Formats: sequence, structure tokens, C-alpha cells
Amino acid sequence: MPKPISFDGSRMDVKMPPGLDAGKHERYMRVLRDQQNLVAGLIGGAIAALAASALWATVTYLTGYQLGLMAIVAGALVGQVVQKAGKGVDIQFRILGAILALLSCLVGNILVACIFFARQEGLSILSVVSQLRLGNTIELVKLTFEGMDPLFYGIAVYEGFRFSVRKLTQVDYLKISQMP
Repeated sequence: MPKPISFDGSRMDVKMPPGLDAGKHERYMRVLRDQQNLVAGLIGGAIAALAASALWATVTYLTGYQLGLMAIVAGALVGQVVQKAGKGVDIQFRILGAILALLSCLVGNILVACIFFARQEGLSILSVVSQLRLGNTIELVKLTFEGMDPLFYGIAVYEGFRFSVRKLTQVDYLKISQMP
């Protein structure tokens, strides 16, 4: 069973030192919140999402199978990059990680379809991708949608949500208890 995580990103299963001062904890969290950068998390996460999409498409194309492991990899990668780049501890970083992880899966599946179509028609992948427009991309998603896709997407969203914030550790709680 997964360990509970609070909305501030702290692990609720980590043992807080006895007598931890709530005021010190709040000051420590304020310092962490001052270091947050949602734009950096967005940029880093978007780059990670594109990389994960390319990896998803490559593995799917090479194996001929959509592996659930790739959803875990995509979501975890995106979430960790959002957390590292954005230094987030608040819920908006979790939401960002979840959305970018979902987009990563969608783009990965679209790329797979483009790769297969390009190969079938003897075209370059770039020529196929350059022809994508909103309308035909939505149609492509509908045509290539498979029954297991919601499961894969859900796993990626969960992982993106889960890994997108910094979790307080025993070391953090020790620092809090030693604050003046």
C-alpha cells in the first residue's frame, strides 16, 4: 500500500521528532516555497515530456508493443524533472506533473502512429509530422486508441503527480527541530 502524502508534499509516514514546533515547520516550508519556480518546472517538465514521448514511440515501434512500463517511465521521468527544476512542494507542481505526463503519453502514441504511417507510405517521419493539424491529430488519436490506453495514461498521470514535489525527509525534520 502506498505511503500517504500530504498536499504540501511531505511524507506523512516520516516520523517527526517529538515536540516539533509548528511555527518552525511553517518557517521551513516558507523557505522551501520561496525557492519554488513553476516556470522552471514547466520548461523542464515539457522537455522531459518530449523526451519521454520520443522514448515511448521508439520502444513501441521497435517492439511492436505498447509496454505499460513506458507509462511508468514517462510519468516518473516527467514528475522528477518537474520537481528538480521547479523545486516544488505545493499541489500546483503535482498537477503540472500529471498533465505533462498525460501529454507525454498522447504525443508518444501520436508519434508511433506517424512512424508506422511514414514507413508504410515510404515517407519521412518529419514530412508526416509536419502535416499534423488539430483536426487530423484528433482523428489520429481516435483511430489509434486502444483499450489499454486509459490504464497506461492513468499510470503515467499518477507517477507524474506522485514525483512532482519535494518530500520532506527525516533530515528535513531534524533541520526544523534545530532551527532557532
